[in-house]
Formats: sequence, structure tokens, C-alpha cells
Amino acid sequence: MVENYRPKIGVYICHCGINIASVVDVNAVVEYASKLPGVVVARDYSYVCSDPGQGMIKEDIEKEKLNRVIVASCSPRMHEPTFRNTLKDAGLNPYFLEMANIREQDSWVHEDKEEATEKAKKLVEAAVAKALLLEALEEKEVDVTPSCLIIGAGIAGIQAALDIAEAGFKVYLVEKSPSVGGRMSQLDKTFPTLDCSACILTPKMVDVANHPNIELMTYSQVEEVEGYVGNFKAKIRKKARYVDFDKCTGCGDCAEACRLAGRIPSEFDEGIGNRSAVYLPFPQAVPAVYTIDPERCLQLSKGKCGKEGPKCAETCQAKAIDFEQQDEIVEVEIGAIIVATGYDIFDANRKPEYGYADNDNVMTGLEFERLVSASGPTGGNIIVGRDKKGEGGYEPKKVAFIHCVGSRDESVGNEYCSRVCCMYLAKQAHLIKEKLPDADITVFYMDVRAFGKGFEEFYDRVRREGIRYIRGNPSEIYRKGDDHTLIIKVEDTLTGTPLEHESDLVVLGVGLEPRRDIREIIDLFKLSQSTDGFFLEAHPKLRPVDTASDGIYLAGCCQGPKDIPDTVAQAKGAASSALILMASGKVKVEAQVSVVSPDECRGCGFCIEVCPFGAIELVDENRMGNIVKVALVNEALCKGCGSCAAACLSGAIQPKSFKDEQILPQIAVLGVKS
Repeated sequence: MVENYRPKIGVYICHCGINIASVVDVNAVVEYASKLPGVVVARDYSYVCSDPGQGMIKEDIEKEKLNRVIVASCSPRMHEPTFRNTLKDAGLNPYFLEMANIREQDSWVHEDKEEATEKAKKLVEAAVAKALLLEALEEKEVDVTPSCLIIGAGIAGIQAALDIAEAGFKVYLVEKSPSVGGRMSQLDKTFPTLDCSACILTPKMVDVANHPNIELMTYSQVEEVEGYVGNFKAKIRKKARYVDFDKCTGCGDCAEACRLAGRIPSEFDEGIGNRSAVYLPFPQAVPAVYTIDPERCLQLSKGKCGKEGPKCAETCQAKAIDFEQQDEIVEVEIGAIIVATGYDIFDANRKPEYGYADNDNVMTGLEFERLVSASGPTGGNIIVGRDKKGEGGYEPKKVAFIHCVGSRDESVGNEYCSRVCCMYLAKQAHLIKEKLPDADITVFYMDVRAFGKGFEEFYDRVRREGIRYIRGNPSEIYRKGDDHTLIIKVEDTLTGTPLEHESDLVVLGVGLEPRRDIREIIDLFKLSQSTDGFFLEAHPKLRPVDTASDGIYLAGCCQGPKDIPDTVAQAKGAASSALILMASGKVKVEAQVSVVSPDECRGCGFCIEVCPFGAIELVDENRMGNIVKVALVNEALCKGCGSCAAACLSGAIQPKSFKDEQILPQIAVLGVKS
């Protein structure tokens, strides 16, 4: 606190165009503010955040020797950093700024001009009451470790890793599955250009594996992260493949020799194809090293594989099979982290009216991708109804696609649009028409959202190919008799006609959902979720790749549904943000952190339990020969959220700039009763 200072406060009221001025009498607020204690300047401007507006503040700081500044405008979340820099440029401590939100908290929620104006006056007066008690705070700098950890090696993680590695920085790329590639590797072609997905992706997968600045850790998982922006430490578990990485040649003899060959549902093929207990996820997998599934392998799960022992080990000429292999824990130090953990598809069993669990000719869009793919279990031939051995089946004559399965659906808790479903179903309808020209194809939809570059043109092309679109949300799908004919009950909402449509293949346009293990990732990296369940960005418009935890960034569908171009763009944005951090060599940490009064702290540890950032610990303190426990805040980790202050039983911990003695005068001005 500055002792015996004479307050000289400048108050600046923003019109925000008509956002504020159309509801609040700005001139009346300026006049009221000019008479408040300590205020020497009160002005209004159309856009205070503009260069002329900031220039006006700088000029007044110099001329009037202002030592506190109040800006009454929009949310501090929007422009507080802007005005802090304004104060800093003018030679004033940036934390001598206080903002009054008279847009979101006033003009946008009121219609009565007189009431809105009176509220604006009170909000400004409350800001003045707090500004009188503001303290100068100093930002600290810490060194940055010039390396980055990327979790998830789908197209987002791959692109971010390559961008950072090309800039000359070390990258640790961690992928949970045995191969990089993610969901994109499962696709046949991509809309709207119909490029071969593998042809686009595979070269990047190879580049990631071969780049000298990238340490690729597949079949691995991050188990622990500690530290703060610029100085993170992570423990990564490299799971045992039970195949020697350096010896394996990728020949595949072990998979063919496996006693369970072709008997285990393939995760990569969405269960419509099979694999062995020792497997390569798909032919173009990177790295091309086989992995033994410990839960399915007879030798590992039961301790015995037939009378003669495991055939895979006997067959392997390179002697790469190693059943004694153990998990390995690797510790790395990094300056930045990019989370690119992707998404899960909606579980169609949650819509039982569509008969997904009961009919093998009702499948999800991703299952159809594997069916139509040249690398899929049918070699790209559209054959449905095969038995467990992959035999039999038939070519469908009537195919139906259903939009918005698990998206825009309040009944399953997903009110958001998954963005990709409309176009991937259009692409799949085109692929069927291409391979089965005589097939009758019908698409049931509620709305078609073709928002991207070339999307509308592709949608028009598909309709011109004779594919029929009917506006209606099917209510039920059931089997007709003993054959494979399905009946789809639906209403054509454009004509009001109820229909019972026959089909022998139904493809459900399932949407994108947050990963089912998202809670583990949240706890690991101290992230937040938005209302749709995906990771929450720091700001939806201005900081779409940042998180509330400095130094941790988001890329791809873990932040929300998006197509491949948008995923790549966001990955590049995340890589750019991480590069700025690493290239600078130093980073400033938050100044508005919590501070503990050791004399008042009783060492109960409640603050530690509620801190979402793990920024507080109990340490020993010597008090007149007695060792007592007191809380200590790691200022590099603390975000000043105030959770600790709310939980503290003795009032010993307070966030800077939001101390009780600064907030209580605001409450008194506003007339809020405790």
C-alpha cells in the first residue's frame, strides 16, 4: 500500500458505440463520477479501447498526474489487459486499474434507461471505492524450458508437433494407442474434395516419426504433471508392447501365427473386422511395430498358450517377442503443453429406437468408413450382414442415412451441432452411388449445415447425383419379417406426410462427443469444461487455443467439434502460441496471486484441498522454537481465483487486489446486505 498518497483518480466512461450509450445516460454518469472522492478527471468516449481512447488516458496520466484509473465499459475479461498496457505505457503501475462492467452487467440486461443509469453510477462509485485502496503489484519473470509436450497424435497433434519441431524446438509427442494417426486414419476419403485420407495423412505420420526434434512415444500415457508455465515436469508411462521395438521388422508373421488370429474385434475397424492378439492397428501404422494385447493374449492373461507354447515367439525370425517386457516410466521437462486428445463418437446404443444393437445392417458413420475403405475388412466392397468369420453378406439395394444422431438432441444431453455429420453423410452417400450406381439412397435430415469452403457446392453435387433428401427425424427403426429389410418410421415435415421407408442398410450420422476419459485429463492438467463437455478455452474469440492454465494449449476436437481444416488451423495456432512462449526464453507470471499471513494461518490445509491449480503447500515454520505448519503459495502456479480465500477458516489467505479491505467498501457503496 502506498502510504499517505493523495488520490488522483481518472474515470473514463465508454459508449461502446450504442451498446452502452443507448441504455445508459453516459453524460449523467460522467457528471456523477466527477464529484466522487479522489476523482480529478471524468470523461466519456465512444470507444475507450481504441487508440484515441487510450491516448486520452495516457495524456491525462501525464498532465493530471493520475495515480489510479477507472474504465467503465465492457467485461474486464475482454479489455483489462488492454488498459493495463495503457497504464504501463504511461509509466503507471498497471495494477492501479479498476474496471466497472456497465455493459454485460448493466446496459445489456436492462431496458429502463433511468434504472440502468443509476446502476451505472453505483458501479462506478464502487470501482472508485476500491481504487482508493489498490496496491502496486509487480509481475515476475521465470525462465522457460525450450521444449513442448503434446498429448495426442491425431492430425492436430501431428501438425502441432511438426510446426514446433521445424522451428528448432524439442517435442515429446505422446499417443495412447500403438500408432499415430487418430480418427483421421480411419477415414476413407475427406469432404468436400474427396482426397484419400491416408494419402494426405500418411506422409505426415512418417515425418513425425523421422523428425530429429520429435521424440515419439506411442502406446504411452502421461501419468503425472507438475510445475508451472515454462517449467513443467511430466511422468510418462511407456507401456510394454511385449515386442522389442528395435528388433521388430513389421513382417506380420507373428500375427498370422497367433492362435487367436482373426478372432478379436479390431478397434481400428470399429469391430466390423478382426485382428490377432499380436497386431498392427492398420497397414500404414507408424511406427510399424507390432503390439501384443495383454488382455487378449493367452500367454499374458492365462500364463499358457497351447501345449507347444506361443506360436508368435516361435515364428518371429527377428526374435522380437519378449513376454518379460515391463512398463517404463520416463520423466521429461517441458516449457509448454498442447492437449490434442481428440473425441469419441456418440454411442448409438443411447438411441435404442434406431435398433443399432439389434440389427447388423444398422451401423454408425465411422463403421461405414471402415466398410467402404480400401484398407477395410471388405477391401472397400460394400458388403453387410457378414458372419463372425467375415463370410457371406450382401450388397445393399436401398440405403438410408439419418442425420443428427446424438447431436442437437436434448434427450441425450447434446444440444450442440457436431459440425461434420451433414457433410460426412453426403460424402458417404456419394461413395455408395459411385460403387453401387443402382442403389436407392435416401437421406433423412432436419437441417443441412454446409458452412465450410466448398461444402455447399459438394452438397448440391450430391443431390444432383440422384440422392434423395427428406426432411424428417425418424422415430423408430424395426426389422420387417425374417429378412434384412428395415422399416424407418418418419414424417416428411415439409409435406406433413407420415412415411414407412424400407431399407436394407441404415447409416447413423453419429456426432462427436468429449472423450470418455476426459475427467482424467482434466485432473491431470487442471483444465475446465464448457457446458457441452469439451475443454474450455480461455476466451471463445480472442484466446481460442489458450486455457486458464498458462502454458497449456488446446488443439483439435478436444476443444469442440470441428472438421479437418479447422483442426489443422487450430493446431497451428496452438503451436504458434507455444513457440512464442519457448522462443521468448522468459515468461511473466500472474501478479494478482494469493498471499498468506503466516501469523494468522493455522495450517489446517483446507486451502490446499480447494485450490484447482495445486498452487499451495504446507511448510514448516519455526515460531519461538516450535515448528508449526503454515500454507505457502507458489506464485508461479497461482491464478488468483480466490477459492483458497473463500475456504480459509481464519482469513489468513487473501488474493492480491481482491482483499477483504478492498472489496468491503465496494459492497458498502452498492448497499448489499450481508
